[in-house]
Amino acid sequence: MNLQEKADPQTPLGVYFHIPFCARPCDFCAFYQEEPRRGDIERFIEGMERELSRVSIDRPVDTVFWGGGTPGLLLARDLKRLGESMLQHLGIPSKEWTVEMAPSTVKADKIKALRDLGVTRISLGVQSFRPEMLDVLGRSHSKEQIFRAIDTIRGAAFENLNLNLDLIFSIPGQTVENWIEDLNEAVNLSPQHLSTYCLTFEEDTALWLRREKGQTKGYTEQEEAVFYEKTAEFLSANGYPQYEVSNFARSGFACTHNLNTWRMGEWIGFGPSAASQYHGWRYANVPSLNDWLKGISEEKPRQVDRMRLNSELLFADSLIFGLRMNQGVNLTHLINRFNPTNADLLANFWQVLKGEGLLEISENGYLKLTTKGFLLADRIGSEILAKLETKSAVC
Repeated sequence: MNLQEKADPQTPLGVYFHIPFCARPCDFCAFYQEEPRRGDIERFIEGMERELSRVSIDRPVDTVFWGGGTPGLLLARDLKRLGESMLQHLGIPSKEWTVEMAPSTVKADKIKALRDLGVTRISLGVQSFRPEMLDVLGRSHSKEQIFRAIDTIRGAAFENLNLNLDLIFSIPGQTVENWIEDLNEAVNLSPQHLSTYCLTFEEDTALWLRREKGQTKGYTEQEEAVFYEKTAEFLSANGYPQYEVSNFARSGFACTHNLNTWRMGEWIGFGPSAASQYHGWRYANVPSLNDWLKGISEEKPRQVDRMRLNSELLFADSLIFGLRMNQGVNLTHLINRFNPTNADLLANFWQVLKGEGLLEISENGYLKLTTKGFLLADRIGSEILAKLETKSAVC
């Protein structure tokens, strides 16, 4: 099947802003980031305005997500200017607008600016409530700042706010008991959404380098599995059912932007290193503020990893990300949607996974990973890619 340049008008459209500024890199983070120099922030906003002015979209935007970096590092006037430019060129997102913030960056004037723009969702990078764990991660906020940030956000009286808290487990030195205490602290704050991530040692980060030097060590897969199983058990019992491997939410508060991504909708990324999947192509802006700005000024966007999408790739990705969701995937629906030529290569694989207790196959055609399967989701995804021998044209 040849993918058309224009998607079905019913395909959800998301927008992602990468705001790359961080006061200091967290010890575990490998995302592209820049120091928040005033001149660079001004250049960045001007670049975003120019990039926004040149985009052409064929349908209304459903969701917006501002990530980083630390979007909350921008001044209130910067947030207002950036938001107003986005609204001018792309319109108001119809379903959801998320902004990531670190607790130390939450200020009343910034929150008011976001509320007035129409932001509906704040994702707060808590990571842990324990000072010693925050220190291991290189986080620059305190437990008290977390509480003050949440009070400030709620004090702004958003209409139907969806507040998410990000938390990390399997931190060196963390016990399962410590982790449950963190989860309990989070639940007591009554957010609408919780994201919990297993710490990974990303290459060349400060935490990775400490492990390489023998100054710290991570947990085994079996030990990480205990953290993970306790997480799902505790949050489900406390009103936060799991809907994706790392995400839990009260009814009606799942992250719509992420659901669109996992279901292989379309999204357009703005800013250095921001990724896009739009009009039959997948690509990312170059991860360099200067190179990105130069491409904009020359009207020749600097992009990397640009590839032409095909049915086989989208089918494979829909399976991999769909199986990370508790709902699972409807195999027949995906085959009808993408019409891949290689779907039959997986027929025996599903039976093998089922026999190993990793997969459930329902009568209505849904494939769903078991709890044991969730623990091996990355491995299963790699095997799907290998079996389908997925290829895309890179240009």
